[in-house]
Order: sequence, then C-alpha cells, then structure tokens
Amino acid sequence: MSDVKKVVLAYSGGLDTSVIVKWLQETYNCEVVTFTADIGQGEEVEPARAKAQALGVKEIYIEDLREEFVRDYVFPMFRANTIYEGEYLLGTSIARPLIAKRLIEIANETGADAISHGATGKGNDQVRFELGGYALKPGVKVIAPWREWDLTSREKLMAYCEEHNIPVDFSNKKKKSPYSMDANLLHISYEGGILEDPWAEAEEDMWRWSVSPEAAPEQPTYVELTFEKGDIVAIDGEALKAHEVLEKLNKLGGDNGIGRLDIVENRYVGMKSRGCYETPGGTIMLRAHRAIESLTLDREEAHLKDQLMPKYAEVIYNGYWWSPERRMLQAAIDETQKNVSGVVRMKLYKGNATVVGRKSEQSLFDESIATFEDDAGAYNQKDAEGFIKLNALRLRIAAGKGRQQS
Repeated sequence: MSDVKKVVLAYSGGLDTSVIVKWLQETYNCEVVTFTADIGQGEEVEPARAKAQALGVKEIYIEDLREEFVRDYVFPMFRANTIYEGEYLLGTSIARPLIAKRLIEIANETGADAISHGATGKGNDQVRFELGGYALKPGVKVIAPWREWDLTSREKLMAYCEEHNIPVDFSNKKKKSPYSMDANLLHISYEGGILEDPWAEAEEDMWRWSVSPEAAPEQPTYVELTFEKGDIVAIDGEALKAHEVLEKLNKLGGDNGIGRLDIVENRYVGMKSRGCYETPGGTIMLRAHRAIESLTLDREEAHLKDQLMPKYAEVIYNGYWWSPERRMLQAAIDETQKNVSGVVRMKLYKGNATVVGRKSEQSLFDESIATFEDDAGAYNQKDAEGFIKLNALRLRIAAGKGRQQS
C-alpha cells in the first residue's frame, strides 16, 4: 500500500497532466491537489479548474504569478546580463524555481506527502523542479510519472484517456502543434517536429510572438527605457510594474521582428537539443541593460561581472536557483547594480534592437577627458608614456633574453 496520501501536481490542464492526475489516483490511491500557475503563457489558465474538477480533484490552486515571476526571477537574472552558451536567454529555466517553490508551499499548506510534475526523463525540467523541491523541503517525495509509466507516446496517452473517461478536446486533436512548446512572459520555446533535424529551417508559421524581420514595419520604432538599480521601471516615461514592462517590450519587439533564436544547446542531462525561441522583450532588455551599465559601472567591476556571468547562467540553466552558489553570485551581482540607473534609447527595426542613446546621473563617462578636442588640461597625454613602458616591462625583459613572442 502506498505511503503517499496526498500529492501536489504542477497541472497545466493539458493532455499529459490530465492523464497524470488519473494515473496518480490509480497508481498511488492518493488524493491529488492541482497547482496551475499563470506566468504569462498567453493562454487562459482558469479552464484548468473545470478540467481538474472533472477528474475528481477537490483542492485546486490557480494563481497569477506574473509579477512575482518577472520581479523576483527575471529581473534579478537580467541584472547579470545572463545568457547560456552565448545565445539562450534562459526563458524556461528561470520559470522553474518559482513553480517549484509554490509546489512546496502548497504541499506544506495542504499537508501533502509528495509533489509531482509532467517533465520527461530526457529533459532539464525534471532536474530543475526536483532540485528546487529538495532544496526547499529536503524530505519531500517526488513522483515523476514519465520515469515510471509505460505511456511513452501520444497514441498511448489518448488510449488511456478513452479507457479512463478523461475529458479530451477531440475537436483540437488533429490541430495539435507538431512542436513541444513552453511559454511564459519571458519567452516561448519550440522543440520537436522538423526541428529534430538541425539542418531543417523552422517553418515561418511556427512563430507565434513575432513577425519575420522581412515583414516588419519599414519605419523604426524608438523607445526609451528608464532603469533604477539595474531594473526597468518605466517605458517612454510611463511607470510600469515589472510584468507590465515585459508585456510591453514583448509587443514592441514582436511587432518589429526582434528576438527569434535557433540554437543547438547542451542539456544538463548530457544530450544536445535543437530548439527555437522567441524572446522579444528579453532581447531588448539585455541590450539596454548592457548600455546603461557601460555608462555607470567601473571597468574592473564590469569585467569581473562578465567573467562571473557564464557560471551564473550555468547555475540557473542546470536548476540550482536555490543553491548557495546562486545566492552568493546574486549578492555580488546586485551589489554592482546600486548605481545602474538612467535612461536608454533603443531603435527597433526589422529584427534589430539597437542602442542609440544613453544617459545617467551616475555616469562615469567624462566628456572633458574623452574628447578629441582641446581638453583644457583635463588629461595629460604624456602620462601614457610611463604607463605603457611599465606594462611592457615583462615583454621587454623576455625579448631581451631572446624568447620568441610568436
């Protein structure tokens, strides 16, 4: 007999997690609590309530987490200018720690013995959900159906639904996208289908958030972003909440063909995976944030921060948001942001997000020193001679010993 009496399931209301509800009830003879998070996936989450009720679920959590998601997860990540393997803006990775946190909180509130998720045994998400769960509740039991059951195809899932009278929208059965997609306010991802061939170009009608650069408007869009301590707080002078900032930038970026990405990435579990991503707002945010930092950060501070970023990105990608190393890195990153305030002007045009202006009261750019005109003695060019000779000293000594420099 199972020792699991109640389990909290991360529930989307889709085919997979609906099957999981019934499978958990039958396999573990337990009560299932469903948790559905609105993190800006662009689809109504309330219909999940009726679907869960139809499956006999009595405790149903449906929560709007958009503001918390952007304010406490996306913004802190972007303070580091975080990208994984030089391209990926970590849209899926950064959503998982928030969902894991709420799974554990709901488990504590409801007295559940376990948590469950619909991630497969091949991907990164199983790792992210479970690392978060164990970090926040060390003794929690995790049930990962895809690692236990034999329902290994969509056909088997559909057969299971028919056998167990699980409601399925059969009118949409044949309209299902050939891609595995995941969306939130930061991005939408596409995997599977023809994308499993790295040589095949993604179909134009796959993209949902952006027009192609070729179809974008002929006139550029200009936008001014106001930063305070590393975070965008206003667009074109209008103060906005964190999630409103990303919503607006997604619209502006998507309308101008910005934020499409096609990459092959290295998953934490060991395999390579080809995926396509749309991150219009995040792409604009990243360029603008680097621009305001270029004015306000000390050189060595900025360079050290750039050295830390790949490790920070790897920590998030691999699912260690709740780890001591992430907290340590975050503290260092946040310390650098105290003076990262000002305004950046961006030009959005046919797939490009170009910085065309930046200003800040915390700017370290001194025009009187940097000018090519007469600097009135602000900088003594003769000082450069000693600077260069001192830095060349080790090279001169080595060359004097006949060491080849080629």
